[in-house]
Amino acid sequence: MKKGFTLIELLIVVAIIGILAGIAIPQYQDYIARSQFAEGMSLASGQKAGVIDSFAAAGTCPNNASAAVGGVPVASAIKGSYVQSVTTGGTASDAGGCTIIAKFKDEGITRGLLGKQVTLTMGNADGGSVTWQCESSADKRYVPQACAKASQSGKTTTTTTTTG
Repeated sequence: MKKGFTLIELLIVVAIIGILAGIAIPQYQDYIARSQFAEGMSLASGQKAGVIDSFAAAGTCPNNASAAVGGVPVASAIKGSYVQSVTTGGTASDAGGCTIIAKFKDEGITRGLLGKQVTLTMGNADGGSVTWQCESSADKRYVPQACAKASQSGKTTTTTTTTG
């Protein structure tokens, strides 16, 4: 009685493993990229309350490019493993206009996110509840559904509502 595997059986197993790896590795890379993008969304979203408070108190959009303003830390202090900085600014109007921009790093990150950004723009500030429009220059397949309605320019946009 023979024990063990024949060469053809081993080749079939290797082929099956190769096929599964060919499917799994790109899916895993997309998962990693989406989690990197989520960091940018999280850091940008964390500044919404400070921007709303500053806008409500002063009627202007806080600009944190060089210093902390109205409860929003300086841009260089708001960073993560994949996000270089989170800046706030924009031109205030009765309807809002303030922006929060999370800029992804230029290295050490998925290629589809290199140097890209996600922008949250405040709207409807005079209506009692604030809305935020999300736009991103990142590859659409990495953008979460909270910011995933494709626009004609190739950027992705969506609107979310925050009461405040």
